[in-house]
Amino acid sequence: MTATAESPITQEQFSQLMEKMDRIESHMAKQQRRQQEMEELQRDLIPIGNHMFKLAIDELAEIGSEFQAEDLFFLVKRVLRDTHLLIKLLDQLENAMELSDDMQMLGKQIFNQGVQELDRLEREGYFAFAREGWQIVERIVTEFDEGDVKALADNVVVILKTVKNMTQPEIMAIANQGVDAIREVPDADEKISTFKLIKEMGNPQVKRGMSRMLNLLKVMGETPAQ
Repeated sequence: MTATAESPITQEQFSQLMEKMDRIESHMAKQQRRQQEMEELQRDLIPIGNHMFKLAIDELAEIGSEFQAEDLFFLVKRVLRDTHLLIKLLDQLENAMELSDDMQMLGKQIFNQGVQELDRLEREGYFAFAREGWQIVERIVTEFDEGDVKALADNVVVILKTVKNMTQPEIMAIANQGVDAIREVPDADEKISTFKLIKEMGNPQVKRGMSRMLNLLKVMGETPAQ
C-alpha cells in the first residue's frame, strides 16, 4: 500500500490564515454594529412616525370635508409651474434684506453725524443765541397786538425800502461820520465865540451840511401829519 503524506502548514501560511480570520471577524463585528444601530434608529423613529401620523390624522380630521386630494395636487403643480416666480421673489427678498442692512448702517452714520453736528452747534453757542432770540420774539408778541402787526404788514414795503436806502454806502458813511462828530466833545475851557461860529459858516463842508439839513427840514415839512 502506498500512503499519501500531506505537507505540514508553515508558520507564514498560519500567520496569513490568522490575519484573514481577524479581518473576517472585524468585518462581521462592523456589520453587527451597523445592524444594531439600524435597529436602534428604527426603534427611535417608530414612535416619532406614529406620533406624526397621529398628528396628521388629527389635523386632517379638523379640516374635514374641506380638504380634497385634488387641491393638494393642484397646489403642488402650481408651485412647480411657478418655480421661477418663487426664485425671483426670493431674490427680491434677499435684495430687500441687503438694502435694509445698508439703510440701517447708513442711518447709524447719519445719526452719529447729526449728534456730532448738534454738539458742535451747542459748543459754538447757536442754541444759546436761539434761546435769546426766542425771548425777543416773546417780548414782541407781548408788546404788540394784532393791530400793530396789521399796520406793520401794510407798511412793510416802505420799511424795507427805507432800510435799503439807509444801508447804502454813502448813507452809512454819513451816519458813521455823524456819530464820530457827536463823540468829539469840545473842551470845557474852550471858548466858542459868535465870531468863530460865523467864520465856520463859510466852511464849504458846513455849507453842504446845512444844505442837507435844510433839505431834510423841507421834506419833513412836506410830509402830511398823521
